[in-house]
Amino acid sequence: MQVVVPYAARDPKSRLADVLDADERRTFARAMRADVLDAVRAAGGAPTLLTTAPVASGAADGLGGVPVVVDDRPLTDAVNDALPDEPGETVAVVMADLALATPESLSRLFETPGEVAVAPGRGGGTNALVVRHLDFRVDYHGASYRDHRRIAAEAGLSVGVVDSMRLATDVDEPADLAEVLVHGEGRACDWLADAGFEVTVREGRVGVARSDG
Repeated sequence: MQVVVPYAARDPKSRLADVLDADERRTFARAMRADVLDAVRAAGGAPTLLTTAPVASGAADGLGGVPVVVDDRPLTDAVNDALPDEPGETVAVVMADLALATPESLSRLFETPGEVAVAPGRGGGTNALVVRHLDFRVDYHGASYRDHRRIAAEAGLSVGVVDSMRLATDVDEPADLAEVLVHGEGRACDWLADAGFEVTVREGRVGVARSDG
């Protein structure tokens, strides 16, 4: 299956600026991207990186042999141009910040029946989807999961929904780092640990702290 992996190459993960400087955010974003690409390949997908700016290519970043398409347009326009344009085509879209994605969770998405299969994010967004029909196009503005359900319904398309903690967790806010440390298994989790982050529990709530060393 062809799998498009959108990646914001310019100033990635700006909402982590309170805990990571610009260079750290870029490195961490590359680690998450590598984890996603590894999981896509292990699930039998053929990934293409859809990036907003040129990126260095190499096996260390999970990019060995991965086609790279540079498109600096808004996400909706760039992804729509990558969706099926001939009958019988299937294209999946998996965001590059799904640091908890595993081959198993992605295989479940890829195998979910429906002309459109959607993995919603926790905040109402769309973290991953599979498109099997020419009449479906994405719209990532606002509560995109709800919008994608509406777009599919208006086109008369069947929709499968994947309820997955791993695919629902995109890493945008400092609080999301705890999820990576608790559930992560790849480079992003290792990078956070090497950078001095650790899980904390205060008043029954899980968070993260960073050692001064």
